Amino acid sequence: MNDELKQEQTARINIYALLSRLTMSEVDEGLLKSIEDDENILSFFPTYAKWKKRDEYKSKELIERYLNVDFTNLFLLHLIPYESFYMRDDQMMETGGDNPVQAIFNAFEFKVELDKARVMAADHIGIELEFMYELCKAELKALENGDKEIALQLAQLQYGFMQDHIIEWMPMYLMNVKNEAGTAFYFDLADFVLEFILSDFEYLDRLKKNEFNYDALAEEKA
Repeated sequence: MNDELKQEQTARINIYALLSRLTMSEVDEGLLKSIEDDENILSFFPTYAKWKKRDEYKSKELIERYLNVDFTNLFLLHLIPYESFYMRDDQMMETGGDNPVQAIFNAFEFKVELDKARVMAADHIGIELEFMYELCKAELKALENGDKEIALQLAQLQYGFMQDHIIEWMPMYLMNVKNEAGTAFYFDLADFVLEFILSDFEYLDRLKKNEFNYDALAEEKA
């Protein structure tokens, strides 16, 4: 595996991990500091970087007064971050075993601890992003081990999950988050997630058109 491919896969893993964490639970002081101290990550939060309230409050107070309140509004109370709500005609959440996303997770032994994650169903935005993180991580391991057949299968699974699930509903939810966000941080987060999933799906689509041949994709980019 060449260095460019490894860097790209590592970046995908890191971004999926970050976005899953930020959409799953409230930000804490340590995570917020790591975002603010990393110029590359902070570049994805341009509105937040210039937000005047950052100068008015220390991180702890900023989180407690504004960010936690906004997270609760956007992810727990007023908006519904679940695929089934957007995909079912009756806009009802599917919390039981008939949830198609849960069936996929079961097939690949991806365990979702709903209580620990504080979510009501497996098709929560943060859980679906975490699933993509796990697939990307497994793909990188396969590539490092020289097992391109396993890597290919994992890339195919990522493409299918993005096409059939993530792209079908997340953009609608994220646009709602942008419209309803009460803080610069969560406005930027919604924009970050939206841009990333569309970009990553475009990458996977190019990979698919090259029959999941990493070398051919690299030559195309060159």
